[in-house]
Amino acid sequence: MYLKRIGIIMFVSALSFFLSVASQQAIGEEKAAQGETFTNSLGMNFVLIPAGTFMMGSPSDELGRRKDELQHKVTITKSFYLQSTEVTQRQWREIMGSNPSRFKDCGDNCPVEQVSWDDAQEFIVKLNEREGTDKYRLPTEAEWEYACRAGSTTRFCFGDDETTLGEYAWYSDTGLRPHPVGQKNPNAWGLYDMHGNVWEWCQDRYGDYPSSPVTDPTGPSLGTFRVLRGGSWGDYGLGADCRSALRLSVSPVSRNYGIGFRVARDL
Repeated sequence: MYLKRIGIIMFVSALSFFLSVASQQAIGEEKAAQGETFTNSLGMNFVLIPAGTFMMGSPSDELGRRKDELQHKVTITKSFYLQSTEVTQRQWREIMGSNPSRFKDCGDNCPVEQVSWDDAQEFIVKLNEREGTDKYRLPTEAEWEYACRAGSTTRFCFGDDETTLGEYAWYSDTGLRPHPVGQKNPNAWGLYDMHGNVWEWCQDRYGDYPSSPVTDPTGPSLGTFRVLRGGSWGDYGLGADCRSALRLSVSPVSRNYGIGFRVARDL
């Protein structure tokens, strides 16, 4: 009888814990659906991205498609915060004490560029130290595309017609240099410059996509190159390189005046 009573107590405790976790996740998803935002001490603004499932990659008939965009189902099980804009030159300078950007004349509110994947990791380490947390990181490639699409299934977050890309992105047709962040239209989840302005580093190593559904993918465990997403101010081809599914494989030590990043934050 005593052991049976202990077992019941343990079961009830476990069930209570599970329900508590599920409730917290549901609350997080509800807040995300309502567009909850967060601003840290550096003035970096973040949008809560809801957990969910989407089709990553592109269909075989998408205009501008590349062979490494195999379409597959991805489930993101945890809501997370994503910076609403790319990291700016001011934000970088306040954390790192210098500004590596070629286009310094663009101003404090322009995206920092000429930063490598390794540089972005150093920035994140120092940002976590400043904020007294370990929650800041780069988004995974799946999180990035999921957030970029914001529920869309088209070439861009707003549809398939590249003639309206200029309303959302700085790319070759809108001036061959970066521009201050947040000036174009945001996507449906309140994220700016997910298309164009500067390429953005993701956490993952570059590799082939799986053909079967996956949950919370983090990329291959081995490999030299890292993933860039989003396109930049220098991309031609009617904005094809700014598509939601487009991905690049680049050395983590590479620095280029078309490359920057944005930061993710765990709940």
